[in-house]
Amino acid sequence: MRVLISGASGLVGTELSRQLLALGHEPVVLVRREAKARNEVSWKPGLEALDSSLMESIDAVVNMGGATTGRIPWTKKYMKLLISSRIDSTKTLVDAINNSKNQPKVLVSGSASGIYGDRGDELLTEESGRGEGFLADLADSWETEALKANTRVVLARTTLVMSKKLGALGRLLPFIRAGVGFSIGRGSQWWAWISLEDEARAIIHLIDNEDATGAFNLTAPEPATCKQLITALGKELRRPTFLKVPAWAMNLVIGVAAKELLLCSQKMSAKKLTDSGFEFTHPALQQSAAYVVS
Repeated sequence: MRVLISGASGLVGTELSRQLLALGHEPVVLVRREAKARNEVSWKPGLEALDSSLMESIDAVVNMGGATTGRIPWTKKYMKLLISSRIDSTKTLVDAINNSKNQPKVLVSGSASGIYGDRGDELLTEESGRGEGFLADLADSWETEALKANTRVVLARTTLVMSKKLGALGRLLPFIRAGVGFSIGRGSQWWAWISLEDEARAIIHLIDNEDATGAFNLTAPEPATCKQLITALGKELRRPTFLKVPAWAMNLVIGVAAKELLLCSQKMSAKKLTDSGFEFTHPALQQSAAYVVS
């Protein structure tokens, strides 16, 4: 199976490529520079059309491209980049798919838990309505563009990805290792999470499952609050996590990104994913915490 990947150099894209290779598949990566390797294809999303003939030999497309939300604070200019980097790349891929003579069998397109907004203790399924805020608007536009593809479309609503080095936890782990672990705001807000390994495994599962279509929450089945997640990591590292950073301080230093990423509450359900036959390697928080610090 040949899988075309945008965002292949990112956290999820790198792990996805690794797993595909291990399974005997061929990842084909899109790069925003001159292609240097046999499996690379150069592209300029939003500026130039992607040669639709490329799709003739592609079985699946995974669209994970987009500027990171982890770069903070969000200036007005950067917020425009968050939008354009996702919409432009998705539109370029969809146009290439629709203009090809033989479309790939599936497009797995990135989305985000941000589509739900701040929802308190509400259990969020794929049928839950969209929320309010910048990330909700962004994810909704992102999904709308992907659904224009003339093939099976899966919308991967990604949340906090627990990895050993990179991503959001890559910024928190050094503090916890140093014994100054802290919860953020009230600490009771729900942080949906998934291990990096399971994130990539879930994407491959959704590619392979021909009945999978529409939105899927890529989240572990065990919910956790911000405080519970930080405490679990501290337990594995044998470090205290008693400190708390007040919400006002986060809003002062980080601005809108604090409210949208760290202080909002999203208790997401994994039922649709598990009902599709997916089995997690790290279904429980403590398992994932051990994976992260190993």
